[in-house]
Amino acid sequence: MIDKENDNALAGVKAPVAARRKGLFRRLLSEKNGTSAIEFSILALPFLIIVFASLETFAAFTGEQLLANATDTMARKVRTGEITFGQGSAATNKSPEEFRKLFCDEISIMLKCDAEKLYLDVRSFADFSKIPTTIPRKGSATNGDLDTTGFAFSPGGPTTVNIVRAYYRWSVTADLVRPYVTNLRPAGSSMPSDYLMVATAAFRNENY
Repeated sequence: MIDKENDNALAGVKAPVAARRKGLFRRLLSEKNGTSAIEFSILALPFLIIVFASLETFAAFTGEQLLANATDTMARKVRTGEITFGQGSAATNKSPEEFRKLFCDEISIMLKCDAEKLYLDVRSFADFSKIPTTIPRKGSATNGDLDTTGFAFSPGGPTTVNIVRAYYRWSVTADLVRPYVTNLRPAGSSMPSDYLMVATAAFRNENY
């Protein structure tokens, strides 16, 4: 009889304890404080990576448009005789360094004019069929380093066929977009890490 009473007493004690535990578990599931902070901490990093990658892609394409505009501007000056080489007046006759300085002034708002970044090629050809149509690269790889051995500054005179080509090495820092936009492997690197911007203008000089 005593054992039965003890069992009933223990059961009476366990019941409130079990109820309290069950109630605690329910309160834990229904508690919402801190949920937003946890969700933000989980989503913030991938969100910021995507945002940064998008901004860098936008900046690269904006820089490429700036490079193209500068190429067209400088090509127009060569075509009209505003810039000459080895001929014309002292005001129009420009050295390679002076031409580069003028080109850099066109892109300085966004692009650096370092020798390792910007490459210019201004040459005259016998006719349009002689103008190169591919990007000069070292080796046969489509993402090989740029071959600048044939680059020069030697625009022709009136009525000659000329090209103005500009190449810019844009360093990609966002790992998320690097595999998709890089097309230039620097010397000594096993994988592409730069985006090569290319702008070309081919024209016949006016009879200035």
